[in-house]
Amino acid sequence: MAEGKKIGEIIHYFGEIEVAIIKLSDSLKIGEKIRIAGGEDTDFTQEVSSMEIDYEEVESAKKGMEVGVKVKEKVREGYQVFKV
Repeated sequence: MAEGKKIGEIIHYFGEIEVAIIKLSDSLKIGEKIRIAGGEDTDFTQEVSSMEIDYEEVESAKKGMEVGVKVKEKVREGYQVFKV
């Protein structure tokens, strides 16, 4: 059920603020839709509404960067991130 192009992987999750850190293997911009899938029951799609690099708000990020993205569900390290 792989939908979308893989653009990264979750490397950390801050549960108290619901922010996932994504290590990007491709670019990502505010407003794009991403799908996060992993484990047995996590598979959801959402729009990227805010993105930060080192606590600075950014509009876009490139391959190789690590970005913080607010997510609507709990995620874990190793979950895959796709652009849809």
